[in-house]
Amino acid sequence: MSFYDVLHRRRDTRGEFTGAPIPPDVLRRVLSAAHAAPSVGLSQPWDFIVVRDEHTRRAFRDHVQAERSVFASELDGERAETFARIKVEGILESTLGVVVTYDPERGAPAVLGRHAIADAGLYSVCLAIQNLWLAATAEGLGVGWVSFYREDELRRLLDIPPAVRPVAWLCVGPVDALPDTPDLERHGWRNRLPLEDVLHQERYTRRSSR
Repeated sequence: MSFYDVLHRRRDTRGEFTGAPIPPDVLRRVLSAAHAAPSVGLSQPWDFIVVRDEHTRRAFRDHVQAERSVFASELDGERAETFARIKVEGILESTLGVVVTYDPERGAPAVLGRHAIADAGLYSVCLAIQNLWLAATAEGLGVGWVSFYREDELRRLLDIPPAVRPVAWLCVGPVDALPDTPDLERHGWRNRLPLEDVLHQERYTRRSSR
């Protein structure tokens, strides 16, 4: 696939995982791509925790399901019905999890470029995640970003130090296929906006909320 094919083929994967093993060289390439991301002040503030243990993954899945229930309880009517059909994770179905963390002390105290924008280090971690996602797509793997969790719970589960922030649990593994339409669009939760709706020239143009 060309770069643009990979970019548009990427999906947030939940129900398509096969559970098949990932060849070690493929996993190494994907993680190396993540580690090649740009970072503020070359601080490289990320770490990658590869989680294969079923007991750990099951404990995390149970926590995610509990948080899903919390969110569902806040919905009503059509929104509740739509959300009930949406799968939010593939923790046990995927081959493994990759937890990406942010260490604000990496490269500190003088992180070049972070003095005025404290979140620049966190943005760097997100770039590493995007690199991982695109590389995995190019390798024929699926990736699903799990966001229904409390940071302190994941920190406790994986012995992450208090100063280090868990940013993402990524479900990673071979898939039957990547869907043509993202799940949230397919289920009618939200549609992608046209570029024209988010494009401004010279100044920010105020528009009605959508």
